[in-house]
Formats: sequence, structure tokens, C-alpha cells
Amino acid sequence: MAEKMDDMPIKSIKELPALAGQSVTLRGWLYGKRSGGKVVFLLVRDGTGLCQCVVSAATPAAWDVARELTQECSLQVSGRVRADMRAPGGVELEVTAVHLIGGADDYPVSRKPHGVDFLLNHRHLWLRTPRQAAILRIRHTLIQAIRRFFDEHDFTLVDTPLLVPGAAEGAGTLFPVRYFDEAEAVYLAQTGQLYLESAAMALGRVYCFGPTFRAEKSKTRRHLAEFWMVEPEIAFAELPDLVEWAEAFIIYLVQAVMAERRPELMELGRDVDRLAAIQAPFPRLTYTEAVELLRSTEVHEELQAEWAADRQRLTRLREDLVEQEAQRAQARKRWQQEKWDRSIHDLREEIRALDEDLRTRPQHIEGARHFTWGADLGGDEETILSRRFDRPLIITEYPRGVKAFYMKPHPDDPRRVLNLDVLAPEGYGEIIGGSQREDNLSALKKRIAEEGMDPAPYQWYLDLRRYGSVPHGGFGLGVERTVAWICGLRHIRETIPFPRMMGRMTP
Repeated sequence: MAEKMDDMPIKSIKELPALAGQSVTLRGWLYGKRSGGKVVFLLVRDGTGLCQCVVSAATPAAWDVARELTQECSLQVSGRVRADMRAPGGVELEVTAVHLIGGADDYPVSRKPHGVDFLLNHRHLWLRTPRQAAILRIRHTLIQAIRRFFDEHDFTLVDTPLLVPGAAEGAGTLFPVRYFDEAEAVYLAQTGQLYLESAAMALGRVYCFGPTFRAEKSKTRRHLAEFWMVEPEIAFAELPDLVEWAEAFIIYLVQAVMAERRPELMELGRDVDRLAAIQAPFPRLTYTEAVELLRSTEVHEELQAEWAADRQRLTRLREDLVEQEAQRAQARKRWQQEKWDRSIHDLREEIRALDEDLRTRPQHIEGARHFTWGADLGGDEETILSRRFDRPLIITEYPRGVKAFYMKPHPDDPRRVLNLDVLAPEGYGEIIGGSQREDNLSALKKRIAEEGMDPAPYQWYLDLRRYGSVPHGGFGLGVERTVAWICGLRHIRETIPFPRMMGRMTP
């Protein structure tokens, strides 16, 4: 890359606040443009931020180019950096030269509101918006923090297979894959855990980090068919140890994002005070205590009161919509109309989501009131429980019948297992699931038989119990669910660059 352009150093937008009074060149894309008299305002982005570039008619060559620029064309602008606290980033560029690099006629993702299907079909372009860029930066920082946490605690990264011969989390959610001429079925991995256990017997503390696949026929806001999961596995660890590791891990991740990505959180409108409350100790319940809480009169009355309050809120939102639509009808300037359009679109989405929620709320309330011990906690129950706390909720000792074959039974009650789930607050549900593993050979063989599983593909796994078995365990954290919670997103589809969901494989 050339060091100079128009005899001015090439700089990134994030560097500009420290360069007031200097002349620089920027390269980027045109996010927006507006004209006012003898001035054209170019809003340029370069991946590090946004900069308002002011082009005056007093510079005719730049003026002529600027007037013809279209949204998302690539360009190069040169000029003098000037401090202006009203501008994005606190500075703007007084432009002396503009060069068009690549045109962009009829750019489809305009700044006006679009429907979700349209945006997902144009996901490759939707990523260019400030909101989506903020989410991706937060995801990047979260992943950095994940690796840093394990590096600081002497974990070794171990890459586990993505092609596996059998199930680890339930055969009903496997994606089959054609694998050369093999007669036996091969599947995309649901987890790296079984292989990771073998590495833990060699290295003590290990983790794997990569894509994971679940063929769940679900279209909820929490589910993806392909997602990223980080899974630590620890030798000589029991359930209380795993609880402490999970708590420390989550606190570390939230603090890293708070420290490094506060501007992005503000861009998303995230209530950072809620994230600041994520401190030890986290509340803890056994599964049995959670069921008792769900069925309690106190919770039932609170849920009824919330339902009534939300019905009133829906009425107020509808009234606000009518008022905003009237304001939009009176707007004359284009930028005012676009501002009202965005606000009305967001309000309609909020009304639609709340209306849908209220229609199903009575069923969820009654489901909690009559929840049966032995059933798995679903999304509705997790939402009810997690909303009662201002920090993640740790639930342990689930019924054996709803958990995987490798989990160790509770020594005092074989109906339960030594597992943990961590539910994010604000109704975001499970972000961590883990357990102490069954380390006894005969007990594990018996469980495999009880589950009706073919033991042949698991002989290597049983070897870990034959040769130097020790108490051990681990957990998995879903990156996308964690990003959704930290960012305060309603739907998980925005947390990954190209989401793969039931019914969606494009782009």
C-alpha cells in the first residue's frame, strides 16, 4: 500500500481525534450524504469508525465529484482534520480532494427501514451498517477474551473433529454427512466434548473452540443450526469446581467487553448498568428448588401482574405509533421523514413482538404453575426463572432422564445427575451447560446400554475409564447466545455473520 496519497498520509478514522489541524487522506465507503446550500456532507466509514467529510463549493473539483457520489461507493478523501464535538467521533474533515474508487448504483440496503427477510437475504450488505458492525466488534472482543482467559489459567487448546461417527447430545439432532464410500453413517459434530476428555487425561486443563451443529427443528429466537461453542474440560474436577470456573469465566468475559467495547454497546442502546451488575456470587438453585419456585404462588402472582402491566404497555405503544405516524405525515424534509420512518419501523416491531408474546403468556404462566418434576426446563421456564435475578442463575442436579448418557449420577439420588446450567439474566436463557462426567467404567457401560446405544463407536471413550480414570468434567458456552445477551439483542440471528437456521441457507 502506498504511504502517501495527494501528498497526505493515509490514516484510519479512529486515528483522527489525535490529528486535529493536520491534513490526511482517508479511504472508505460512503455511508450517507446530504447537501446544504454550497456544502455537501459525506458520511464516510472505513471499518474503524464514521467521519463527516465537508465538501465546499469553494473546491470545485471535489464539489463536482461529491455531488455524484452514491451510497456505499468506495472513495478516497483528503483534507484537514477539524475538531467539532457535534460530529461523529468529535472531528470532521474539511475536504480538499475527492476520488471515486468504485461506484455503487442502486444500492439495495438503503438507510430506510427494511423487513427481516430482506435484510437476511442481503446479509452480505447488511453487515455494513453501524449496528451490525458494532455487534461483530463485540463478538470479536468476546472471542479474544475467551482465549485470553484460558491462556491465563494454563489451558491448552485442542482441536476436536467436526466429522464424528455418533451422537453425544441426542441422535435426533444429528446432521448426516456423506463420507467417501463408508458404509457407516458419519455426522457433523454436536460437541467436541468426548474427544476433549481424552485430551484432559493427557494435559489436565484443555479446551476446544469451533463450530457446532444441531439439527433441531426450531425457529425460536435462541436457535441456530450452526453455532460456535467453547468447551473447557478439566481433570480432577467435580461439580463444585465447575460451578466456580463457570462463574469466573462469565464475569471475565463481561468485564472485557465492558472495558473494550463500551462505544459499541452504546451504539446498540445496551443498558450497561445491567452488565455492571454481573458480579460474584451468582444465585444458585438445584433443579428441584427451581421447580418449586416455578410452581410457587409468589411467582404465579408476579407473572400475572407482569402480564397486566405489559398489556397496558402495549396500549401505550399503539398510541405512540398513531402519534408518530401523524408526525411523519407532517414532516417535509427528507432527513426528517427518514428519521420518523426508522422510529415507526422499530416501534411496529416492538408492538408485534409484544403482541405475540402476550397471546402466549397465559399458556406459559399455567405451564410454570403446573410444571412436573422430571421434565426438562424449556425456554419459557428459563425465561421466568432468569428474569427474577440481576445476574446469571446457576441451576444444578437435573433429572437423569433429560440429560446426556455421560453425566455422573448424584451419589445420594441416582434420579439426578451432577450437572450445571447457567441461565443469562433478562430472559436470555441457557448460555452454559456442563457436568461432571461418569468416570466409572461399569456405570458408563450400563448407561450406554440403558440408552439403547450401540457401544461399538464408544470403545475408545470407554478406554478413558479403563486406564487411569479420574473425576473430571467441563462445560460448553455458546458464543452466539452470549453475544445476544451482552448486546441486548432480541434475536440470535444478528450475532453471527451468516446465520444458518431452519429454512435459511443464504447467502
